[in-house]
Amino acid sequence: MNIKKLKEAASNFGTPVYVYDLSIIENQYKKLQNAFKNLDNYKIHFASKSLSNISILKFIRNLGMGLDAVSIEEIKIGIKCGFNKDEILYTPNGVEFSEIIEAKSLGVKINLDSFESIKDFSEQYPNHPISIRINPGVYAGGNENISVGHSDSKFGIPEEFIKDLIKMDEKGKIKVTGLHIHTGSDIIKNNQFDEGIKKIFSIATKFQRIESIDLGGGIKIPYFSGDTETNLKDYAKVIDLEYKKFKNITGRELKLIFEPGKYLVSESGHFITKVNYIKKSKNNYFAQVNSGFNHFIRPTLYKSYHEVINLSNPNDPKVEYTVVGYICEKDTFAEKRMISKISKDDILCFKNAGAYGYNMSSNYNSRLRPAELCIHDDKIKKIREEENLEDLLNNQIDIF
Repeated sequence: MNIKKLKEAASNFGTPVYVYDLSIIENQYKKLQNAFKNLDNYKIHFASKSLSNISILKFIRNLGMGLDAVSIEEIKIGIKCGFNKDEILYTPNGVEFSEIIEAKSLGVKINLDSFESIKDFSEQYPNHPISIRINPGVYAGGNENISVGHSDSKFGIPEEFIKDLIKMDEKGKIKVTGLHIHTGSDIIKNNQFDEGIKKIFSIATKFQRIESIDLGGGIKIPYFSGDTETNLKDYAKVIDLEYKKFKNITGRELKLIFEPGKYLVSESGHFITKVNYIKKSKNNYFAQVNSGFNHFIRPTLYKSYHEVINLSNPNDPKVEYTVVGYICEKDTFAEKRMISKISKDDILCFKNAGAYGYNMSSNYNSRLRPAELCIHDDKIKKIREEENLEDLLNNQIDIF
């Protein structure tokens, strides 16, 4: 973490503010390339739901990645940013069929995750290639809100429907050219990955026109020193082994797709705030900052851990603080955390804020969303303006 640059960003652009170090995104991409170097024919698609600023997306495109989109708007932003349409994979969940039709008309790849939407699509476009998302029945992920591959999840085709889809494919009612799986996020245990990987390659042997397998994301990153992370080397070994089994059984080759989001951008992001007051209660020292869960909801929603650094006094003795925001309900960023001594007007930085930070922000309490900055070639550049009151009122209609 470049403390000098982050202090410079806060000084020159004010707080609160998001700052992304693009060199970290590139380094994370290189780590994936190194881990997957022995895999045949793979492509990394960035999960744009994690961070969709157009400057970030263009940087990611220039690195050579494709795009994972979950909405028609993400598709359109991706196209605007210069991604090739055949390198955008659209995976909706529960959307109106008209949105799927629009996505098809834009020329992107379609990945459907319900038997009902597949039937509707096949009736209108019987020979159009599709990918289908499989629900592997695997409970995995760092939080129940981000565990999406278990049997009671709303995501993916349950295993009991696979036989029907195979028959539809054999009869030419649908043309299944891809399979997709995503079990969750922040997966710690490699065996949870392994179970899903084995299932999807096994299912793939039963479809005759499969061209690709999308293994989703979920790679665990460390949030603090000594924290666990996914062993990428072991992860890649299991994929390679199952892929070789598939080739031995079918004599066919596949394109492998990965959809990391958090792994690529989380560490690059820093959310910077200023301390308004230090408030003493019976059992706490509260550091009250000029933000809230309207800007950075992950600690409140997911109980996620984000290391807090006092940029103003990083080397002072540590004191126990609870860092809270200015929202009119509980918005705790860090509870009873040992942080270098904090004073009024100090600048605090929340680490690992690059993924699902700004993208999940809101105008709750009629608060304005902050600016976004990036560090590129040792220069700090603004990549999104902070909102103003006109932005907040712009789409409202006064009927009185």
